[in-house]
Amino acid sequence: MRKRQGSEDGFTLVEMLVVITIIGLIMGLVGPRVLNYLAESKVKTAKIQIESLSASIDLYYLDNGHYPSASDGLDALVRRPAGDTGWNGPYLKSQKPPADPWGHPYVYKTPGQHGPYEIGSYGPSGQQGDESHLITSAAR
Repeated sequence: MRKRQGSEDGFTLVEMLVVITIIGLIMGLVGPRVLNYLAESKVKTAKIQIESLSASIDLYYLDNGHYPSASDGLDALVRRPAGDTGWNGPYLKSQKPPADPWGHPYVYKTPGQHGPYEIGSYGPSGQQGDESHLITSAAR
């Protein structure tokens, strides 16, 4: 069997377009789901970090008899505030309080609206006033 001269092995333009179209359809269907799972996982991560910070603040309270002031904020969990003789920290393993999953600092308010303090995140925007993404936890 002899090959014809001038013929080359390969894909035709139509075959390539069909494959690219199929890949585009698959990405169009799968991509939004993957992005949705990613967004959900960041919210869950923020809630877990907020609960961990709340537990650390409660330990701070047990040692000092008061919650960190608004001016000291979450930094009081890693560095002794002036005048806190009962401080037995650091209360976090890291050198500084963690950032939320979007890279913004957590918001610490004392007194909170629903308790002695609140810890929250404004989500991807990091902007106060964007209450649609507010994730918060208050002391119980």
